[in-house]
Amino acid sequence: MAFIDCHFHSNVLGRACSMLAIVPQRTLNQIGLDSVGSGRKNYPVLYLLHGLSDDHTIWMRRTSIERYAAQYELIIVMPDGGRGFYTDNVCGPRYWTMLSEELPSIVADLFPVSTRREDTYAAGLSMGGYGALKLALRCPDRFAAAVGLSSVADVRHWLDLQPNDPERKWIFGGVDQLAARGNDLFALADEAIRAAAPPRLLMVCGTEDGLYQGNLRLRDHLRAIGYPGFEYREGPGTHNWGFWDTWIQAGLEFLVGGRSQK
Repeated sequence: MAFIDCHFHSNVLGRACSMLAIVPQRTLNQIGLDSVGSGRKNYPVLYLLHGLSDDHTIWMRRTSIERYAAQYELIIVMPDGGRGFYTDNVCGPRYWTMLSEELPSIVADLFPVSTRREDTYAAGLSMGGYGALKLALRCPDRFAAAVGLSSVADVRHWLDLQPNDPERKWIFGGVDQLAARGNDLFALADEAIRAAAPPRLLMVCGTEDGLYQGNLRLRDHLRAIGYPGFEYREGPGTHNWGFWDTWIQAGLEFLVGGRSQK
């Protein structure tokens, strides 16, 4: 695998941005890792999103994501989403537009990725889990599947717990604007289920995680509306990297394990 530190300009945000990418590479004598590159020009792509307190480097620093991905012919893109909840902020940057519209175009220009829906995935943890699920639910015509680990699944409840936090108001504008601005996962699921092919979803959360109850509420809603291709898993664990390092492996298997595993 090749590891690429990429710096680019975002017209949407009006500034320089960063992302990391893991790209399959054909090798002959690499020790400890089999060659995973075939030289194709249309690798499937996974957008892997970070949490609120981290940046685009965190998946490489805290997990073995490159080693886990080595058994798949898959490009992984890890963009910097700031603290913006992958949302077009009411008073601030348009992170959603950058992530959902601009970034895929830039990635397609720079890397040998497929632009087909069936080859496009999203995953993330915490704030990034919210972003990944939102990508799939708001863009069912462009994303085949998504994985949310310890996601901020119930943003309405999350905002109610901190009603006077100005950062949250700048981002979402309050709970009364969530659905109208396309930021409520419950409402988005109600819409996505009517798509021709709703994206497959996997949600995972630790039973001791502070976000556990919110994940249960979204789980129950998805089950109640009969959302197809939905899986929910849980296990002992808090909001920590040991949990995410373990479960991102299951996430990769859910996303692409059945199609390109060596």
